[in-house]
Amino acid sequence: MASEEITKYGVLIADHTPHMASLVGQMLRSLGRKDIREAFDATKALAELKRRAFDVLIIDADLDGLDGVAFTRKLRALVDNPNRDIPVIMMSAAPDAKRIAEARDAGVTEFLRKPFAASHLQSRLTNIEANPRGFIEAPAYQGPDRRRKVVDVGGNDRRDAAKTKAS
Repeated sequence: MASEEITKYGVLIADHTPHMASLVGQMLRSLGRKDIREAFDATKALAELKRRAFDVLIIDADLDGLDGVAFTRKLRALVDNPNRDIPVIMMSAAPDAKRIAEARDAGVTEFLRKPFAASHLQSRLTNIEANPRGFIEAPAYQGPDRRRKVVDVGGNDRRDAAKTKAS
């Protein structure tokens, strides 16, 4: 049996269709990723995520056993899981605005609409690496910071001015 190659850039693909998981794996290989694992249902995906650390999870919205939104929500809630805070890219064939909002609110980091090209996948991976987001722990939400923009309010922060007046 060949030994498992574990690299810094491990990716887990969770898709109920082996063909699609293989296609995404081929895209990742063309982008230079080597450490790629595939899971075809929620149980196997959770087992892989408990077994070792990954850098990214690419999950289908219609995963068998638990849909992608519920799966992501469950992963984010597992305090003892080493992959609790990894970036999650969700794939879906026909997402609407409501489904995308549900995914974001469950802790999904990026979203891909099927079919997509390797360049689309690369742009999501590049964005995740270039713009890491902090992990938020709140009673109603666990996941990456949902704010994408950093807004400069200038040097006159009203909170600082209020503190100065109160002193």
